[in-house]
Amino acid sequence: MRRRIKLALALSAALALTVIAVGCGSSSSGGGSTHPDYKKALAGAPAPLAKLYSEANQLLPGGKDALEKRVAALGYPAVVNVWASWCGPCRYEFPAFQNVAAKWGKRVGFIGVNSEDSESNAAEFLAEAPVPYPSYYDPDHQFAASLKTEGLPDTAFYNARGELVYKKLGQYAHPEEELEEDIRYYLMKGA
Repeated sequence: MRRRIKLALALSAALALTVIAVGCGSSSSGGGSTHPDYKKALAGAPAPLAKLYSEANQLLPGGKDALEKRVAALGYPAVVNVWASWCGPCRYEFPAFQNVAAKWGKRVGFIGVNSEDSESNAAEFLAEAPVPYPSYYDPDHQFAASLKTEGLPDTAFYNARGELVYKKLGQYAHPEEELEEDIRYYLMKGA
């Protein structure tokens, strides 16, 4: 009987470690994924969007204030994804943001917000899972707090006038499909 209990505990511990490893950074959860050819996909983007994408994969300073100024001046609808390198659900969604940004990036601006993270960990993650847009570095969680969120990931949708029109709190269950659905509904209706 004791042998079975020990075996059950050992198997439970091994399973728990596997789940933790997958949720905290293995390549199956976003890092190391293949991504679209951004240069080809976004060729011919309008000037304000092309300028945004010229800062691809960079961590920009200025946090909440710089981000809000950028969104207001963009002149195009924008999707702002709040993420952190340590966040398993954020990593799960990253391939969807890579693909959807490549697909919609000529009509919609994409911007990231790296929140509650170290700059070095964020940069390392972006090297593994590059995106065609910049992320603003927000270590104190000011932008997410302004959205009144409670965790990560979160995604904010802004119209072309820079007005917040929708916020998706938490992870998408089917990231690519649901993200595109939200873009069509909140940003493209009437366009």
